[in-house]
Amino acid sequence: MKSMNTLSDQQLIHLYLDGDVEALTNLVHRYKDKIYTSIYLLVKDKYLAEDIFQDAFIRVIDTINGGRYTDEGKFLPWAMRIAHNLCVDHFRKVKRSPSIKTSDDRDIFEVINFSEAGADEKMMQGQSHERVRKLLEMLPEDQREVIVMRHYADLSFKEIAKLTNCSINTALGRMRYGLINLRKMMTEKQIAL
Repeated sequence: MKSMNTLSDQQLIHLYLDGDVEALTNLVHRYKDKIYTSIYLLVKDKYLAEDIFQDAFIRVIDTINGGRYTDEGKFLPWAMRIAHNLCVDHFRKVKRSPSIKTSDDRDIFEVINFSEAGADEKMMQGQSHERVRKLLEMLPEDQREVIVMRHYADLSFKEIAKLTNCSINTALGRMRYGLINLRKMMTEKQIAL
């Protein structure tokens, strides 16, 4: 029998359906970092990202157990789509819940600072920001430009596309490849933020 690490996603799913729970565990471990990171980048909250990650794999398992998973060799994109949809559902739910607004129409919880960060936390945060800035400088200019406009200037992809004279899909692609390259550089340099 091959090592579980060398088996394809489809082989692991078939083993799981045949009763090998370890095959599913291996599949989860294979993609947990990619899926968790994509969730975290959307929700920007560690604990919420963990909850959504768990919900995503519960859905994955339920779908596989229910015989509704179609074996097309695209497990990761399928699992990522489930995670993304759960993030969208979360934001829809939050949007429907009432919020307390200040006179200038800002959410009260964005205005109130419940705890001041300690000196050590500020220093670590500063170091992390510096590492990210250095990594950003290593990206191709078109990718760096989109990431900076999106995350630092808080522009929409529509605004970015207009400013850079490209389509929205091109702006999205540049963002995606920029983030992939950043993750790759962080892995190569063993940088943790």
